[in-house]
Amino acid sequence: MARVGKKKQLSPRNLILNIVIVILGVIVFFLLYSFITNSIVNKPVEWTTESPELGDAAGEIIQLDVLNGCGVRGIAQDFTDYLRKRNFDVVQSANYKTFDVEESLVIDRTGDLAAARKVAYALGIDEKNIVQQINPDYYLNVSVVIGRDYEQLKPSQ
Repeated sequence: MARVGKKKQLSPRNLILNIVIVILGVIVFFLLYSFITNSIVNKPVEWTTESPELGDAAGEIIQLDVLNGCGVRGIAQDFTDYLRKRNFDVVQSANYKTFDVEESLVIDRTGDLAAARKVAYALGIDEKNIVQQINPDYYLNVSVVIGRDYEQLKPSQ
């Protein structure tokens, strides 16, 4: 006689093993996704130079703020996200004192020109747009002012 309508039930032990397998599969997928995202998609900025006056900016933590100088809503946050994914310590994003900045600027605040050059390089800002405004009361290495040329910079490409 054939049994009709009877389902095979999992034992509690097999049910627990299946749940553990699913959880481990999710963890492996998450770790693989994180690895691919951090090492391939959002690569850290490669900084190499043969110029001794630049110093060793590659190993230091660069603290900076990103300021919206073009008036485009959310642009400072977009650039902040881009820089944070590349291991820069962005401590603030805000509006600049004016919205009529034509070309984006990198402002050296502490006299560490190598850090300013690394930030400019990461964003695709020309070195002629690096300015020094050293202020001992400012606790950031660099300020970035996003100008109306933001579409030509790396985060917008």
